[in-house]
Amino acid sequence: MRAVQIDRTGGPEVLTVTDVPDPRPGPGQVLVEVEAAGVNYIDTYRRSGVYPLDLPAVLGSEGAGRVVEAGEGAAAFAPGQLVAWKEAPGSYAQRVVVDAAELVPVPEGVDARTAAAAMLQGLTAHYLATSTYDVRHGTWALVHAAAGGVGLLLTRIVTLRGGRVLATTSTEEKAELARAAGALEVVRYDGATARARELTGGRGVDVVYDSVGKDTFDASLEALRPRGLMVLFGGSSGQVPPFDLQRLNTGGSLFVTRPTLASYTRTREELLARCEDLFGWIAAGRLDVRVGGTYPLADARRAHEDLQGRRTTGKLLLLPGEE
Repeated sequence: MRAVQIDRTGGPEVLTVTDVPDPRPGPGQVLVEVEAAGVNYIDTYRRSGVYPLDLPAVLGSEGAGRVVEAGEGAAAFAPGQLVAWKEAPGSYAQRVVVDAAELVPVPEGVDARTAAAAMLQGLTAHYLATSTYDVRHGTWALVHAAAGGVGLLLTRIVTLRGGRVLATTSTEEKAELARAAGALEVVRYDGATARARELTGGRGVDVVYDSVGKDTFDASLEALRPRGLMVLFGGSSGQVPPFDLQRLNTGGSLFVTRPTLASYTRTREELLARCEDLFGWIAAGRLDVRVGGTYPLADARRAHEDLQGRRTTGKLLLLPGEE
């Protein structure tokens, strides 16, 4: 089968489409024909060596497709069934083996591309707005990179829960997307702190959702109200360097957290409950999952370049069935 593999770490140029042996499912595993694989920032971290891998390695972890064969102990999944997953190493491929505990049935009304686009980023947006900070009616949230894959979904979910979003984007085109997702105000990054204060009568926002990292971290802290929560869940501009914890004191007893999706889907029950919400909103037309670009496996390098060059909005997908 064809797959996107790396044999060394580095930039997008290390991505190579090659033939690899077909995988086989073991006990508790399912073999899936991949219809769409999600392209995520974590893939660039693994490609570049920020998150080490045993090499050579097939990249990708998220996707959706049809069950081909279930291994022993995974009989709950039938051949031909549409399923999705957020974590299965080697998903940039025509076929992948997924642990049954990670597989989620995709309901009627949700297609494979939408399901693949919703898993990692949709689940991230869900836990950020429901668990990391319990957004309620009247909550003010600052959402950085609001036209990105997580940003658009997070903006919409905050709005669905009665919250209000101040969004940051880099262009007017992206600002329009954030407004369409429900953002009440959209500003450029350098104007976020001042506008956060203005909108809240000088108080500051309740929560900041920051996936940009190094370039926005200081301003994010300054935008918070006393006892507000800074949620750092990414680092597209680079990782935040160590800082003096006294800044949390002087900022008004602030909180900072660095969450991960794995901590918020520790049990299968929690994973299924979050997916039930997500797919239910999607099927009902309440949550729009924007696919910003699709690429055949042969164009995986271009997908990574577009993602890291901030030339995209919404979700990027690789389509193994297309040439």
